[in-house]
Order: sequence, then structure tokens, then C-alpha cells
Amino acid sequence: MIQLLPTIVRTLVAAATFSAVAVAAHAQGVTGDVQAGQKKAEMCIGCHGIPGYQNSFPEIHKVPMISGQSDKYIVAALNAYKKGDRKHPTMRGIAGSLSEQDMADLGAFYASHADRIAPDAPRSASTAAAALIEKGACASCHGANFSKPIDPSYPKIGGQHADYLFFALKAYTVEGNGMIGRSNGIMAGIAKQYTPAEMREIAKYLSTVEGELKTVPQSRFK
Repeated sequence: MIQLLPTIVRTLVAAATFSAVAVAAHAQGVTGDVQAGQKKAEMCIGCHGIPGYQNSFPEIHKVPMISGQSDKYIVAALNAYKKGDRKHPTMRGIAGSLSEQDMADLGAFYASHADRIAPDAPRSASTAAAALIEKGACASCHGANFSKPIDPSYPKIGGQHADYLFFALKAYTVEGNGMIGRSNGIMAGIAKQYTPAEMREIAKYLSTVEGELKTVPQSRFK
């Protein structure tokens, strides 16, 4: 079963990429504006603009760094919250209030924070972490240094907070809960292979990788 995983992953990735292309084509006419996004980000900075800020639902973890993510990923994530594919009451309420243009503007704003340089080579993973990451074929989607996704609607995860990555991985294993969980066929299949301890090992390593993600404090929080 495990030996077949890379083939299954490639098949699912191809299907998901086709779907993402279709969504992008649907929203083709929407172009994000960085300055408009900066103004609209006022609703975001209370959590994502404070270094080290922690979320308390459904468990305590640092809110994800989103500055440096691609515009397509920001839009995809917001749409997932809006549709309920990602369950989080606060984020669903915020995303539900946004138009396609709003999402595109926010995506453009946060993508504008990306460093335009190649990240350093990742640190060597422990034998355990390397085996677990290989088992999940993580790099096949998230790319070099886990910061160059094969599709721009996929997240950069290199350097992301370890506790958030652990929470996100667990969320893909949750079923039948109206308040928490994430719906994604590819990630659910991958995450369900791991024990919580193994998820922590993966998350710990990924958080040490030098990537493009960061928190950009707004002036009132500096």
C-alpha cells in the first residue's frame, strides 16, 4: 500500500491541478491590486500582523504566516473557508464577507511581501523526519525547499510555524465535525498515514527550513 503512494499522489495531483486551472480560468478576469489589498487587510492584521500571535480555537497555536504566500494560494484558502472546506468560524465569517475582487486584492497584497531571492538550502532532516516526508511525497507538491509549489494555489510550507503545521495536518484527518477539519482528498489521504507524534516530527522539521514566509507587522503593532 505504502509503495503505491507516490503513484496515487501523482494521479491525484494531476486531477487537482486540472481543477485548479479550471477555477483560475473562471476567475481569470479578476486582477488583484496591492494598494487596495493593503486597505482591505485591516481585517487581517489583528491576527496575521502580530508576530507570534496565537489562535485559541480549537487549540492554541500560532496563526500562520501568510506574507510571502502566492496570491493564488491566498485566494484558494479564502475560498475554502468561504465554502466550508476549511472549518474555522472566524475565518469562515471573514471569507464569507469577501467578493472575488476582495480576495484577489488581499492575495496581491500578501504576495507582494515575498522575498525575490532563492531561499537557502534546507537543513538536513533527521533520519526519522526524512523518512516521514518521503513517505508522504511532500516535495512532489510543495516543491524545492517546500517553498516552490508545483501549482500556485498550493501553500508554501517551508519555515511555517511548527504548531500551525501540526494543527493543519491533523485537521485533514477530521471527519464529521461541523466546527473543525479540512476537506481535501489529497491531503486527507496523506495525513491519515501518520500518528500525531509523526505529524509533530514533520512539522518541526518543516519549520526549520529557510523559506519565504514571514509576518509583516503593521505600524500599530511594531
